[in-house]
Amino acid sequence: MSDPQTYTGGCQCGAVRYEVDIAIDKVNACNCSRCGKLGSLLAFTPAENFRLKTDKAALTEYQFNTHAIHHLFCSTCGIQSFALGTAPNGMEMAAINVRCLDGVDPAAFPVNYVDGASR
Repeated sequence: MSDPQTYTGGCQCGAVRYEVDIAIDKVNACNCSRCGKLGSLLAFTPAENFRLKTDKAALTEYQFNTHAIHHLFCSTCGIQSFALGTAPNGMEMAAINVRCLDGVDPAAFPVNYVDGASR
């Protein structure tokens, strides 16, 4: 596993900004009903490594299925640049949409395909 790096990221319009310490060795592409439509490429890190730099009022939340993941997106442009939730082991996690990190080429990472549609 690579060492964590600090990245900045956010939505298209800039209303949502964050910093995250994360080691990106691969990205996950999920085919569940939400991820399959969004086309997100996700990398995960413990929630304490995520720092929201803008007011939470800029975000709208959506939950579905088991409500374990807080799908947060910009109330202005609609981009979901991250989500927060609880991993199966109970650890609080941040799911970072690598497509929304500044200066990062998401095609540079191997893709792990997750069959979320079958869960």
